Amino acid sequence: MRQEFDRKAATQRLELNDALSKMGGGLDQRVGQLNESVQLHFTAFREAQQKSADNLAESQRTRLGETNAAVLKLTETLAQQQLEGRKSMAEELDKVRAALADNMEKLRKENEAKLEEMRKTVDEKLQSTLDQRLDASFKQVSDRLESVQKGLGEMQTLATGVGDLKRVLTNVKSRGTWGEVQLGALLEDTLNADQYGGQVQIRPRSPERVDFAVRLPGHDENGQVWLPIDCKFPHEDYARLLAAQDAADPVAVDAAGKGLEKAVAAQARSVSEKYIHPPHSTDFAYLYLPTEGLFAEIVRREGFTAELRSRYRVEVAGPSTLTALLNSLRVGFRSLQIQKKSSEVWTELGKVKSAFEKYGDALHAVDKKLDEARNKVADVGRRHTAVIRSLRNVEAVPLLAADDPARLIAPSEDVAAE
Repeated sequence: MRQEFDRKAATQRLELNDALSKMGGGLDQRVGQLNESVQLHFTAFREAQQKSADNLAESQRTRLGETNAAVLKLTETLAQQQLEGRKSMAEELDKVRAALADNMEKLRKENEAKLEEMRKTVDEKLQSTLDQRLDASFKQVSDRLESVQKGLGEMQTLATGVGDLKRVLTNVKSRGTWGEVQLGALLEDTLNADQYGGQVQIRPRSPERVDFAVRLPGHDENGQVWLPIDCKFPHEDYARLLAAQDAADPVAVDAAGKGLEKAVAAQARSVSEKYIHPPHSTDFAYLYLPTEGLFAEIVRREGFTAELRSRYRVEVAGPSTLTALLNSLRVGFRSLQIQKKSSEVWTELGKVKSAFEKYGDALHAVDKKLDEARNKVADVGRRHTAVIRSLRNVEAVPLLAADDPARLIAPSEDVAAE
Protein backbone atom coordinates (compact mmCIF):
# COMPACT_ATOMS: atom_id res chain seq x y z
CA MET A 1 0.00 0.00 0.00
CA ARG A 2 2.88 2.26 0.74
CA GLN A 3 4.30 1.61 -2.64
CA GLU A 4 1.01 2.49 -4.21
CA PHE A 5 1.03 5.73 -2.34
CA ASP A 6 4.59 6.53 -3.43
CA ARG A 7 3.72 5.79 -6.99
CA LYS A 8 0.76 8.11 -6.94
CA ALA A 9 2.82 10.82 -5.37
CA ALA A 10 5.49 10.52 -8.04
CA THR A 11 2.83 10.70 -10.72
CA GLN A 12 1.32 13.81 -9.19
CA ARG A 13 4.73 15.45 -8.95
CA LEU A 14 5.34 14.88 -12.61
CA GLU A 15 1.96 16.26 -13.52
CA LEU A 16 2.58 19.29 -11.33
CA ASN A 17 5.96 19.93 -12.96
CA ASP A 18 4.41 19.76 -16.43
CA ALA A 19 1.69 22.18 -15.40
CA LEU A 20 4.23 24.57 -13.93
CA SER A 21 6.34 24.41 -17.08
CA LYS A 22 3.35 25.22 -19.21
CA MET A 23 2.32 28.02 -16.90
CA GLY A 24 5.87 29.48 -16.93
CA GLY A 25 5.92 29.57 -20.72
CA GLY A 26 2.57 31.36 -20.84
CA LEU A 27 3.67 33.80 -18.15
CA ASP A 28 6.83 34.73 -20.06
CA GLN A 29 4.77 35.34 -23.15
CA ARG A 30 2.35 37.58 -21.24
CA VAL A 31 5.18 39.52 -19.63
CA GLY A 32 6.70 40.18 -23.03
CA GLN A 33 3.40 41.40 -24.35
CA LEU A 34 2.96 43.61 -21.29
CA ASN A 35 6.43 45.11 -21.80
CA GLU A 36 5.67 45.94 -25.40
CA SER A 37 2.36 47.55 -24.41
CA VAL A 38 3.99 49.58 -21.67
CA GLN A 39 6.74 50.69 -24.04
CA LEU A 40 4.17 51.87 -26.54
CA HIS A 41 2.17 53.75 -23.91
CA PHE A 42 5.31 55.34 -22.46
CA THR A 43 6.43 56.52 -25.90
CA ALA A 44 3.02 58.03 -26.55
CA PHE A 45 2.97 59.68 -23.11
CA ARG A 46 6.45 61.14 -23.62
CA GLU A 47 5.46 62.56 -27.00
CA ALA A 48 2.30 64.05 -25.46
CA GLN A 49 4.31 65.55 -22.61
CA GLN A 50 6.83 67.02 -25.02
CA LYS A 51 4.07 68.53 -27.08
CA SER A 52 2.36 69.91 -23.99
CA ALA A 53 5.67 71.37 -22.78
CA ASP A 54 6.27 73.01 -26.12
CA ASN A 55 2.79 74.49 -26.09
CA LEU A 56 3.26 75.70 -22.51
CA ALA A 57 6.62 77.27 -23.35
CA GLU A 58 5.12 79.06 -26.31
CA SER A 59 2.23 80.28 -24.17
CA GLN A 60 4.67 81.48 -21.47
CA ARG A 61 6.74 83.36 -24.02
CA THR A 62 3.61 85.04 -25.34
CA ARG A 63 2.42 85.98 -21.86
CA LEU A 64 5.90 87.18 -20.86
CA GLY A 65 5.98 89.49 -23.86
CA GLU A 66 2.57 90.86 -22.96
CA THR A 67 3.67 91.31 -19.35
CA ASN A 68 6.84 93.15 -20.38
CA ALA A 69 4.81 95.46 -22.55
CA ALA A 70 2.34 96.15 -19.70
CA VAL A 71 5.17 96.75 -17.21
CA LEU A 72 6.87 99.12 -19.61
CA LYS A 73 3.64 101.01 -20.09
CA LEU A 74 3.03 101.08 -16.32
CA THR A 75 6.57 102.35 -15.75
CA GLU A 76 6.05 105.15 -18.21
CA THR A 77 2.71 106.00 -16.57
CA LEU A 78 4.27 105.99 -13.08
CA ALA A 79 7.13 108.16 -14.24
CA GLN A 80 4.68 110.63 -15.70
CA GLN A 81 2.56 110.61 -12.56
CA GLN A 82 5.65 110.99 -10.36
CA LEU A 83 6.77 113.96 -12.39
CA GLU A 84 3.37 115.54 -12.10
CA GLY A 85 3.29 114.74 -8.36
CA ARG A 86 6.67 116.38 -7.87
CA LYS A 87 5.50 119.48 -9.62
CA SER A 88 2.29 119.58 -7.57
CA MET A 89 4.20 118.89 -4.35
CA ALA A 90 6.68 121.65 -5.17
CA GLU A 91 3.81 124.04 -5.73
CA GLU A 92 2.12 122.98 -2.45
CA LEU A 93 5.41 123.28 -0.58
CA ASP A 94 5.88 126.78 -1.94
CA LYS A 95 2.38 127.67 -0.74
CA VAL A 96 3.00 126.09 2.69
CA ARG A 97 6.37 127.82 2.93
CA ALA A 98 4.77 131.18 2.16
CA ALA A 99 1.94 130.53 4.65
CA LEU A 100 4.45 129.49 7.33
CA ALA A 101 6.49 132.60 6.72
CA ASP A 102 3.38 134.77 7.08
CA ASN A 103 2.29 132.92 10.23
CA MET A 104 5.77 133.12 11.74
CA GLU A 105 5.87 136.85 11.07
CA LYS A 106 2.45 137.30 12.69
CA LEU A 107 3.47 135.08 15.62
CA ARG A 108 6.72 137.02 16.05
CA LYS A 109 4.86 140.31 16.13
CA GLU A 110 2.28 138.93 18.58
CA ASN A 111 5.02 137.49 20.80
CA GLU A 112 6.89 140.77 20.77
CA ALA A 113 3.71 142.59 21.75
CA LYS A 114 2.91 140.08 24.52
CA LEU A 115 6.49 140.10 25.76
CA GLU A 116 6.42 143.88 25.91
CA GLU A 117 3.14 143.74 27.82
CA MET A 118 4.54 141.07 30.15
CA ARG A 119 7.69 143.12 30.68
CA LYS A 120 5.60 146.13 31.64
CA THR A 121 3.47 144.01 34.00
CA VAL A 122 6.54 142.38 35.54
CA ASP A 123 8.22 145.76 35.96
CA GLU A 124 5.11 147.14 37.66
CA LYS A 125 4.79 144.10 39.95
CA LEU A 126 8.49 144.09 40.70
CA GLN A 127 8.37 147.77 41.55
CA SER A 128 5.29 147.25 43.73
CA THR A 129 6.79 144.18 45.44
CA LEU A 130 10.10 145.95 45.88
CA ASP A 131 8.36 148.95 47.43
CA GLN A 132 6.34 146.70 49.77
CA ARG A 133 9.39 144.70 50.80
CA LEU A 134 11.44 147.82 51.30
CA ASP A 135 8.65 149.30 53.43
CA ALA A 136 8.39 146.03 55.40
CA SER A 137 12.17 145.86 55.78
CA PHE A 138 12.36 149.46 56.96
CA LYS A 139 9.51 148.75 59.38
CA GLN A 140 11.27 145.64 60.70
CA VAL A 141 14.50 147.57 61.03
CA SER A 142 12.65 150.35 62.86
CA ASP A 143 10.93 147.81 65.14
CA ARG A 144 14.21 146.05 65.82
CA LEU A 145 15.96 149.33 66.48
CA GLU A 146 13.15 150.20 68.86
CA SER A 147 13.51 146.75 70.49
CA VAL A 148 17.27 147.25 70.70
CA GLN A 149 16.75 150.65 72.25
CA LYS A 150 14.23 149.14 74.67
CA GLY A 151 16.66 146.31 75.42
CA LEU A 152 19.41 148.82 76.04
CA GLY A 153 17.12 150.58 78.47
CA GLU A 154 16.35 147.28 80.18
CA MET A 155 20.07 146.46 80.25
CA GLN A 156 20.75 149.82 81.83
CA THR A 157 18.04 149.11 84.38
CA LEU A 158 19.50 145.64 84.89
CA ALA A 159 22.98 147.11 85.26
CA THR A 160 21.61 149.49 87.86
CA GLY A 161 19.98 146.53 89.63
CA VAL A 162 23.21 144.54 89.42
CA GLY A 163 25.06 147.49 90.87
CA ASP A 164 22.54 147.72 93.67
CA LEU A 165 22.86 143.97 94.24
CA LYS A 166 26.65 144.27 94.23
CA ARG A 167 26.43 147.04 96.80
CA VAL A 168 24.11 144.84 98.83
CA LEU A 169 26.49 141.90 98.61
CA THR A 170 29.55 143.99 99.46
CA ASN A 171 27.92 145.80 102.37
CA VAL A 172 27.67 143.73 105.55
CA LYS A 173 24.57 145.48 106.81
CA SER A 174 22.85 145.28 103.43
CA ARG A 175 23.70 141.57 103.07
CA GLY A 176 22.19 140.92 106.47
CA THR A 177 19.06 142.85 105.53
CA TRP A 178 18.78 140.94 102.23
CA GLY A 179 19.06 137.59 104.00
CA GLU A 180 16.50 138.68 106.60
CA VAL A 181 14.07 139.72 103.85
CA GLN A 182 14.46 136.35 102.13
CA LEU A 183 14.01 134.49 105.43
CA GLY A 184 10.95 136.58 106.27
CA ALA A 185 9.44 135.78 102.86
CA LEU A 186 9.92 132.04 103.45
CA LEU A 187 8.25 132.24 106.86
CA GLU A 188 5.41 134.36 105.51
CA ASP A 189 4.75 131.94 102.64
CA THR A 190 4.78 128.86 104.89
CA LEU A 191 3.44 129.75 108.35
CA ASN A 192 0.66 131.89 109.75
CA ALA A 193 1.47 135.28 111.23
CA ASP A 194 0.80 134.05 114.79
CA GLN A 195 3.17 131.09 114.40
CA TYR A 196 6.40 133.09 114.18
CA GLY A 197 7.86 136.45 115.15
CA GLY A 198 10.55 138.86 113.98
CA GLN A 199 13.27 140.53 116.09
CA VAL A 200 12.32 138.34 119.03
CA GLN A 201 13.93 138.87 122.43
CA ILE A 202 14.83 135.39 123.69
CA ARG A 203 16.70 136.20 126.92
CA PRO A 204 14.76 138.34 129.38
CA ARG A 205 16.33 141.75 129.99
CA SER A 206 18.79 141.20 127.11
CA PRO A 207 19.23 143.67 124.22
CA GLU A 208 20.00 140.85 121.76
CA ARG A 209 17.21 140.02 119.33
CA VAL A 210 17.16 137.12 116.90
CA ASP A 211 16.11 137.78 113.29
CA PHE A 212 13.16 135.38 113.42
CA ALA A 213 11.81 132.72 115.77
CA VAL A 214 9.06 130.13 115.37
CA ARG A 215 6.50 130.02 118.21
CA LEU A 216 6.21 126.42 119.48
CA PRO A 217 3.71 125.21 122.12
CA GLY A 218 5.07 125.03 125.69
CA HIS A 219 4.44 122.58 128.51
CA ASP A 220 1.26 124.28 129.73
CA GLU A 221 -1.71 125.29 127.59
CA ASN A 222 -0.80 128.97 127.28
CA GLY A 223 2.99 128.59 127.34
CA GLN A 224 5.29 128.97 124.33
CA VAL A 225 8.85 128.10 123.35
CA TRP A 226 10.81 129.97 120.65
CA LEU A 227 12.81 128.22 117.92
CA PRO A 228 15.54 130.78 116.97
CA ILE A 229 16.46 131.22 113.28
CA ASP A 230 19.23 133.74 112.56
CA CYS A 231 20.48 134.70 109.09
CA LYS A 232 24.21 134.95 108.31
CA PHE A 233 26.04 135.49 105.00
CA PRO A 234 29.89 135.36 105.08
CA HIS A 235 30.18 136.78 101.57
CA GLU A 236 33.87 137.74 101.58
CA ASP A 237 35.07 134.29 102.65
CA TYR A 238 32.75 132.56 100.18
CA ALA A 239 33.84 134.89 97.35
CA ARG A 240 37.51 134.11 98.06
CA LEU A 241 36.72 130.39 97.92
CA LEU A 242 34.93 130.75 94.57
CA ALA A 243 37.80 132.80 93.13
CA ALA A 244 40.32 130.17 94.25
CA GLN A 245 38.22 127.40 92.69
CA ASP A 246 37.98 129.33 89.41
CA ALA A 247 41.76 129.81 89.43
CA ALA A 248 42.26 126.06 90.10
CA ASP A 249 44.66 126.84 92.94
CA PRO A 250 44.49 123.95 95.49
CA VAL A 251 46.45 125.85 98.14
CA ALA A 252 44.22 128.92 97.87
CA VAL A 253 41.11 126.70 97.84
CA ASP A 254 42.19 124.97 101.05
CA ALA A 255 43.01 128.28 102.76
CA ALA A 256 39.74 129.90 101.65
CA GLY A 257 37.78 126.82 102.78
CA LYS A 258 39.32 126.96 106.23
CA GLY A 259 38.59 130.68 106.41
CA LEU A 260 34.94 130.01 105.49
CA GLU A 261 34.68 127.30 108.15
CA LYS A 262 36.16 129.66 110.73
CA ALA A 263 33.69 132.44 109.83
CA VAL A 264 30.66 130.11 109.95
CA ALA A 265 31.85 128.58 113.25
CA ALA A 266 32.20 132.07 114.78
CA GLN A 267 28.69 132.98 113.68
CA ALA A 268 27.32 129.68 115.04
CA ARG A 269 29.01 130.39 118.39
CA SER A 270 27.44 133.86 118.42
CA VAL A 271 23.97 132.40 117.72
CA SER A 272 24.42 129.80 120.45
CA GLU A 273 25.50 132.33 123.07
CA LYS A 274 22.87 134.95 122.25
CA TYR A 275 19.71 133.05 121.33
CA ILE A 276 19.74 129.56 122.92
CA HIS A 277 18.21 129.99 126.37
CA PRO A 278 15.88 127.18 127.60
CA PRO A 279 13.11 127.17 128.73
CA HIS A 280 12.40 130.39 126.80
CA SER A 281 13.79 128.77 123.63
CA THR A 282 14.59 125.34 122.32
CA ASP A 283 17.94 123.82 123.20
CA PHE A 284 19.09 124.33 119.62
CA ALA A 285 18.91 127.04 116.94
CA TYR A 286 19.13 127.36 113.17
CA LEU A 287 21.77 129.29 111.23
CA TYR A 288 20.20 130.27 107.90
CA LEU A 289 22.46 130.62 104.84
CA PRO A 290 20.54 132.52 102.11
CA THR A 291 22.12 130.82 99.05
CA GLU A 292 22.08 127.16 98.03
CA GLY A 293 25.70 127.33 96.86
CA LEU A 294 26.97 128.53 100.23
CA PHE A 295 24.84 125.94 102.05
CA ALA A 296 26.11 123.14 99.77
CA GLU A 297 29.70 124.24 100.34
CA ILE A 298 29.24 124.10 104.14
CA VAL A 299 27.45 120.72 104.08
CA ARG A 300 30.07 119.29 101.71
CA ARG A 301 32.81 119.73 104.32
CA GLU A 302 33.10 116.46 106.17
CA GLY A 303 32.23 116.58 109.88
CA PHE A 304 31.81 120.37 109.98
CA THR A 305 28.02 120.46 110.44
CA ALA A 306 28.25 117.66 113.03
CA GLU A 307 30.83 119.72 114.95
CA LEU A 308 28.54 122.77 114.89
CA ARG A 309 25.67 120.62 116.12
CA SER A 310 27.61 119.01 118.98
CA ARG A 311 29.65 122.05 120.10
CA TYR A 312 27.22 124.93 119.60
CA ARG A 313 23.86 123.10 119.19
CA VAL A 314 23.34 124.99 115.91
CA GLU A 315 21.88 123.47 112.73
CA VAL A 316 22.81 124.90 109.32
CA ALA A 317 19.94 125.37 106.83
CA GLY A 318 19.67 126.62 103.28
CA PRO A 319 16.54 127.85 101.46
CA SER A 320 15.39 124.34 100.48
CA THR A 321 16.07 122.64 103.82
CA LEU A 322 14.50 125.50 105.78
CA THR A 323 11.41 125.33 103.57
CA ALA A 324 11.12 121.60 104.29
CA LEU A 325 11.53 122.28 108.03
CA LEU A 326 8.85 124.96 108.00
CA ASN A 327 6.47 122.68 106.08
CA SER A 328 6.95 119.94 108.68
CA LEU A 329 6.33 122.48 111.47
CA ARG A 330 3.18 123.62 109.70
CA VAL A 331 1.94 120.02 109.62
CA GLY A 332 2.73 119.73 113.33
CA PHE A 333 0.79 122.92 114.07
CA ARG A 334 -2.19 121.57 112.18
CA SER A 335 -2.02 118.28 114.09
CA LEU A 336 -1.97 120.25 117.36
CA GLN A 337 -4.97 122.29 116.25
CA ILE A 338 -6.78 119.09 115.32
CA GLN A 339 -6.08 117.69 118.81
CA LYS A 340 -7.43 120.86 120.43
CA LYS A 341 -10.47 120.83 118.18
CA SER A 342 -10.98 117.12 118.97
CA SER A 343 -11.38 117.85 122.69
CA GLU A 344 -13.87 120.61 121.88
CA VAL A 345 -15.74 118.22 119.59
CA TRP A 346 -15.92 115.61 122.37
CA THR A 347 -17.36 118.23 124.73
CA GLU A 348 -19.99 119.22 122.20
CA LEU A 349 -20.80 115.56 121.57
CA GLY A 350 -21.36 115.11 125.34
CA LYS A 351 -23.79 118.01 125.30
CA VAL A 352 -25.56 116.54 122.29
CA LYS A 353 -25.77 113.19 124.11
CA SER A 354 -27.44 114.82 127.13
CA ALA A 355 -29.83 116.69 124.84
CA PHE A 356 -30.72 113.47 123.04
CA GLU A 357 -31.42 111.74 126.37
CA LYS A 358 -33.85 114.54 127.28
CA TYR A 359 -35.31 114.33 123.81
CA GLY A 360 -35.86 110.58 124.35
CA ASP A 361 -37.75 111.26 127.58
CA ALA A 362 -39.91 113.79 125.77
CA LEU A 363 -40.59 111.29 122.98
CA HIS A 364 -41.56 108.68 125.58
CA ALA A 365 -44.04 111.14 127.16
CA VAL A 366 -45.47 112.01 123.74
CA ASP A 367 -45.82 108.32 122.92
CA LYS A 368 -47.68 107.79 126.21
CA LYS A 369 -50.07 110.67 125.42
CA LEU A 370 -50.63 109.26 121.93
CA ASP A 371 -51.53 105.87 123.44
CA GLU A 372 -54.08 107.58 125.72
CA ALA A 373 -55.53 109.48 122.75
CA ARG A 374 -55.77 106.27 120.70
CA ASN A 375 -57.58 104.55 123.60
CA LYS A 376 -60.04 107.46 123.89
CA VAL A 377 -60.68 107.45 120.13
CA ALA A 378 -61.30 103.69 120.23
CA ASP A 379 -63.72 104.14 123.16
CA VAL A 380 -65.60 106.87 121.24
CA GLY A 381 -65.76 104.56 118.22
CA ARG A 382 -67.23 101.76 120.27
CA ARG A 383 -69.85 104.13 121.74
CA HIS A 384 -70.71 105.41 118.25
CA THR A 385 -71.21 101.84 117.06
CA ALA A 386 -73.50 101.08 120.02
CA VAL A 387 -75.60 104.20 119.35
CA ILE A 388 -75.93 103.33 115.66
CA ARG A 389 -76.96 99.82 116.59
CA SER A 390 -79.63 101.20 118.99
CA LEU A 391 -80.99 103.64 116.35
CA ARG A 392 -81.09 101.09 113.55
CA ASN A 393 -84.84 100.30 114.15
CA VAL A 394 -85.91 103.97 114.41
CA GLU A 395 -87.89 105.14 111.34
CA ALA A 396 -86.20 107.90 109.38
CA VAL A 397 -88.13 111.22 109.16
CA PRO A 398 -87.71 113.47 106.05
CA LEU A 399 -85.96 116.71 106.83
CA LEU A 400 -87.02 120.11 105.67
CA ALA A 401 -84.68 122.26 103.66
CA ALA A 402 -84.19 124.48 106.64
CA ASP A 403 -83.22 121.48 108.74
CA ASP A 404 -80.53 120.28 106.30
CA PRO A 405 -77.52 119.39 108.46
CA ALA A 406 -75.14 120.64 105.77
CA ARG A 407 -76.86 123.99 105.72
CA LEU A 408 -76.89 124.12 109.47
CA ILE A 409 -73.21 123.36 109.56
CA ALA A 410 -72.27 125.80 106.71
CA PRO A 411 -71.43 129.40 107.76
CA SER A 412 -73.97 132.12 107.10
CA GLU A 413 -73.57 134.60 104.24
CA ASP A 414 -73.01 137.45 106.66
CA VAL A 415 -70.28 135.58 108.38
CA ALA A 416 -68.76 134.65 105.02
CA ALA A 417 -68.90 138.28 103.93
CA GLU A 418 -67.20 139.35 107.11
